[in-house]
Amino acid sequence: MTQYDPGLQPERTQLAWRRTALSIAVVSLIAARALPAILGSGLWVIPGVVGVAASALFWVAAARRARAVDQALSGGRPDRMPDARLIALLAVFVVTAGVLALVVLLVAVPR
Repeated sequence: MTQYDPGLQPERTQLAWRRTALSIAVVSLIAARALPAILGSGLWVIPGVVGVAASALFWVAAARRARAVDQALSGGRPDRMPDARLIALLAVFVVTAGVLALVVLLVAVPR
């Protein structure tokens, strides 16, 4: 059995999760800024608020997951690694947001 190497790889993984959460927040704010012209005055708030809230939740969940992975590996208990639910949830969120954006563009933009 190999020893856990607490090198830079866990830090790079944590930074990647932070970049992903930050990207979701930025795209949500850009959508909130651009959507009033497409959707009107009321509905544009929903994608922005949902995206920023999801970004904050992913940021917190990723930090908790990183701590759990570090504890499992440094304690020599790889059987206590967290599962991939967070990754699956992020994938479902991004695909759903993409499909909704496509629907909005196809329906709301005049031809």
